[in-house]
Amino acid sequence: MSYGQSDSGEPARLAGIYTGRILKGEKPADLPVQQSTKIALFLNLKTAKLLGLTFPLTLLGRADEVIE
Repeated sequence: MSYGQSDSGEPARLAGIYTGRILKGEKPADLPVQQSTKIALFLNLKTAKLLGLTFPLTLLGRADEVIE
């Protein structure tokens, strides 16, 4: 079970926005710190089974991705 970025392209998008602002003349030191706002829950059922763990059905239903 882990949390991670739901969209693997989001860091590249944020970097592009920063680059565009710098090319338009803004100073890098003046730019705000940004981080990903989309977080996804991943459940790995195969590993959980090997460890003898089970997940409640409500958690399985809320997971963004279930790896079997």
